[in-house]
Amino acid sequence: MVAPPVGEFVTADRGQQLCPGVCGSELTPADLGLPQGDPGTRRVAGLRREEVAASVAISHDYYTRIEQGRLAPSEPALEAIAHTLRLTADQRTYVEGLAQQADRRTPPRRRSNPVRPQLQRLLDQLIDTPAFVVGKYLDILAWNPLAAALLIDVDKMAPHERSYIRMMFTDPRMKDYYEDWESMARTGVALLRMQAVENPADPRLATLVGELSVSHPQFRRWWAARDVARQEFGTKTVRHPELGDLTVDWDGFQWAGDPDQQLIVWSAEPGSPTHEKFRILSSWIAATSPSAHDAPTGRP
Repeated sequence: MVAPPVGEFVTADRGQQLCPGVCGSELTPADLGLPQGDPGTRRVAGLRREEVAASVAISHDYYTRIEQGRLAPSEPALEAIAHTLRLTADQRTYVEGLAQQADRRTPPRRRSNPVRPQLQRLLDQLIDTPAFVVGKYLDILAWNPLAAALLIDVDKMAPHERSYIRMMFTDPRMKDYYEDWESMARTGVALLRMQAVENPADPRLATLVGELSVSHPQFRRWWAARDVARQEFGTKTVRHPELGDLTVDWDGFQWAGDPDQQLIVWSAEPGSPTHEKFRILSSWIAATSPSAHDAPTGRP
């Protein structure tokens, strides 16, 4: 076998198993300019191998060997297949990573770096803005007092439990906290799969995926769906037990010192109800500590 993951991914997409309404999941031969034929005679959903091969202008045998993992596709062939199956930008990145992974005998493993003091200092100075740093596999590496008060008291968690994706499935409070928990959880799984192609030999990743797959059927089903996505901003509604609903805008900023670390900042329009609730929560923190700067901060 040369590139089984690449073959598995394009096979799933061709067979309408991925991202309904987005990529190749709703494609028909007519979409590719090919004869539709009699729908009643089709034994497979989506496109047949020969239809994809014809659209890409490669032989049926060549494409079959790609799907079966017996042949690593050339870069032009992979690009043509991605175009034919209408892959999203994130899916293209993912499948290209799978192809590059197949060319390496021993995929490299990047070590996690600690959060730099300068980044921690920035977190501490964001008194009225919830912010935290996530690393590989959505590990929560650092946070400020407002983020801990708004999301969860990370200081009281064991280091191995400080995982955003783990919390989404193992902490029952998360379903009450997020108004759209399922959407948030699926996005987390899709991002985790996106990261997995960059660190395929990491035993910690295998342990995390194995643990969540065994104990949580929803994670197992969504992981098997092979959806991939990378989000860098958005808006979500969270429910605080004392302050009620807060609608927050969030943005992720990659830290130049470590490509695996991302600064996540939650914000709200000045003068909005959510912004006022940020100020209220910040005042509560200040009232229970000598100063906002001296409140517990996220240092592992």
